[in-house]
Amino acid sequence: MKLKLLSSLLVMVVQTGVFAQSVEIIKAEAEKQTGYALELCKHLHANPELSFQEFETSKRMASELEQLGFEVTRNFGGNSVVGVFRNGDGPTVMLRTDMDALPVEEKTGFDFASIKTADLNGDEVAVMHACGHDIHMSTWTGTLRSLVDLKDEWSGNLLVIAQQAEEYSGGAGQAIEAGLFTKFPVPDYALAYHINPELETGQIGLRGGPVFAGVKTVEITVYGVGGHGAYPQKCIDPIVIASRIVTDLQTIVSRELGPTEPAVVTVGSIHGGTRPNIIPDEVKMELTLRYFSDETIKKVIAAIERISAAAAKTAGMPDDKLPKVFVDPAETPPVLNDNELSANVIGYAKEIIGAENIIETQPEMVGEDFGKYGLTPEDVPICLIWLGSTSPELMDKLKAEGLRPSPLHSPTLTPDYENTIKTGIEVMTANVIGLMKK
Repeated sequence: MKLKLLSSLLVMVVQTGVFAQSVEIIKAEAEKQTGYALELCKHLHANPELSFQEFETSKRMASELEQLGFEVTRNFGGNSVVGVFRNGDGPTVMLRTDMDALPVEEKTGFDFASIKTADLNGDEVAVMHACGHDIHMSTWTGTLRSLVDLKDEWSGNLLVIAQQAEEYSGGAGQAIEAGLFTKFPVPDYALAYHINPELETGQIGLRGGPVFAGVKTVEITVYGVGGHGAYPQKCIDPIVIASRIVTDLQTIVSRELGPTEPAVVTVGSIHGGTRPNIIPDEVKMELTLRYFSDETIKKVIAAIERISAAAAKTAGMPDDKLPKVFVDPAETPPVLNDNELSANVIGYAKEIIGAENIIETQPEMVGEDFGKYGLTPEDVPICLIWLGSTSPELMDKLKAEGLRPSPLHSPTLTPDYENTIKTGIEVMTANVIGLMKK
């Protein structure tokens, strides 16, 4: 046992030493590619496209791959683009970027600010890359340009995907269903970025295990007996029942789950009635649920069903008119970083940006469909990395004023584009070369 452990440690030391020889080459290459990637980012930012409408963005990503010599498959499972670059024997590493923007009216004042575009109905809407997908795409492109230039440093296959509709959590699932892991080399590792305004440029955030929460949507239809608002005693008011349900739902997380068992139950939409003097027959509610384990989400859904039925029974509704609880089958599973892969990423990133710039982040309750790539029968190890996007100068200024950076999905999101992209190219290039070092 001791000999086996010693052997493993010696291999790690040798690998680290070999990789260290590539550090300056990687940094120089990232510096070289940052200018191109920055201009690409400005173009993408100025021309955003909504989920499932990434037509021109998809063409641009495909063109970038073709120029680099990738085998390119366009319109894969929708607007997604898949590329394969074969470079001898070795592992297959998958790099994912997302492409879609959000229906947000930009208020940054950038000279490359986004423009209005048409939605699927043909209506003109404001659209903005308010979640950093423009940075993701340009960093992805800069990384691939670096890796092709440095192909003598590594051996194996690159499987890359520019994915549609991350914001609707549809793109990853559609790519998998279209045969991403059956028609192309099965990856040994899958990596992706997401910008984080709470981290400074030059930093990355990382942890093994849970990173992003799973997301489920629940609809509750509450039935009642409608009538005149002046005669409530002749009715059973579904608005009152719904109000009781909303209040009682707050006890699920606080009283039915353990203090270390994270979950979120939020009622985001509630609609009922048409006039102030009419008691309606029904009320509709929509909930978002966030979780990290299957056991937790099963408990939460069971509690929602029990609480809804109890509220209606208390009001006198018969068993055949109890609330209907519908759990939408579409879901975003949790993003669970592979512990071993995360440790390797940390090791390679230390060589590039220093251990002091690698932040151990806490799990977040937002959703990201990258987690789906790690939950297929192929059991691909995945790692999603937070990429710091706020300049240190702006961060210091905001802290001094008691403020925080504009968050993701904000119309005033103002990343430090150049330095975010440069760090992203450095670290991701280092990850791939480290995992595929000859």
